[in-house]
Amino acid sequence: MILMRKHYMIQTLLSKWSSSTLLRQRSRYMCILQVKPEVQEALASKQPVVALESTIITHGMPFPHNLNTARAVEDIIRKEGAVPATIAILEGQVHVGLSHTQLHTLATSKDQCVKTSRRDFPYVLAKGLNGGTTVSGTMLIAHKANIPIFVTGGIGGVHRGGEKSMDVSADLMELGRTPVTVVAAGVKSILDIGRTLEYLETQGVCVTVLGDSTKFPDFFTSDSGYDAPSCVESTAEVAAMMVKRAELGLDSGMLVAVPIPQQYQAEGLVISQAIETAVKEAESSVRGRDVTPYILQRVSEITQGQSLEANIALIENNAKVGARIAAEYVEMQFPSPSFVPAQRGMDGKSKTDELTPRPVVAGGSIVDIVTTVREPQLKPPSSSAKV
Repeated sequence: MILMRKHYMIQTLLSKWSSSTLLRQRSRYMCILQVKPEVQEALASKQPVVALESTIITHGMPFPHNLNTARAVEDIIRKEGAVPATIAILEGQVHVGLSHTQLHTLATSKDQCVKTSRRDFPYVLAKGLNGGTTVSGTMLIAHKANIPIFVTGGIGGVHRGGEKSMDVSADLMELGRTPVTVVAAGVKSILDIGRTLEYLETQGVCVTVLGDSTKFPDFFTSDSGYDAPSCVESTAEVAAMMVKRAELGLDSGMLVAVPIPQQYQAEGLVISQAIETAVKEAESSVRGRDVTPYILQRVSEITQGQSLEANIALIENNAKVGARIAAEYVEMQFPSPSFVPAQRGMDGKSKTDELTPRPVVAGGSIVDIVTTVREPQLKPPSSSAKV
């Protein structure tokens, strides 16, 4: 009997220790992600949330264009009825959603920020550094924060000559193993687009173009010379694809390629020629993660700012599209009682003049009431009672 009591006490203590350890681990995990209250409230109340990367701020554009663009993109997403969640690392803390002050800190301290992909998180967090998250890094955090859609400018890919150098962006691998929808202007034209599309196919990534053309865009132009596996005409169709992917439980992501706005495509040829020049310059002196920022900077210099203007325009356009997809995805999962989302095309115009009303049925309920008489005997009314 004494032995049994001791055994029971030991099991109880182990159980309490295990439970408290689990709670501490969960608490520690939650502390790693500092979620902005605005984003927390939106997620809890089933509102659309759009994740945004931060390497555009820390490595993609010069100051103050980086800061102005980051704020403009967040404003666009809010105007479309969604909540922006810019993801970055500040002093070793992952933030999901940034304040204006934090955006300014990232934009003005670029030299102290580490370009952070999936592989870099342990180092950047342990050292307490600042970091701008890449496409792969942002996808990883967005998924952990339960944000299903993410907007960026363009994704990485297989670099030219990648069949020899094995220089392949981690973005492609992340798309193959993280169920987040990425809205981008295709693959950056400094890359090998054909091999990038082949790699995405191998990873099982659903790739589609939003618009009336099957041509896959290459960031600064709408036609890379390669066809996409599929195309859809409205953001509602993209949202429906996200729903079906979730129903199947697929662990891979989706890439939604949005062509650059028409008014900026005329500059595409000039920018493409500048890219060829910048790529040749980079081949002899730049390697790894520094290649893309170097080439984009040189292209901006060669085109005297034309590429930067086009870059900002396509990012803002992607933000508008991404917010609409997010709103329609939430509506499909948690439909409101009286409205369905409008079908929007590439121009953002609704295919119906207004939101289509659903029928509302007003009814009643029938209640059966059963009574039990507790008096042992009912007395008839006296003869003098008035009827």
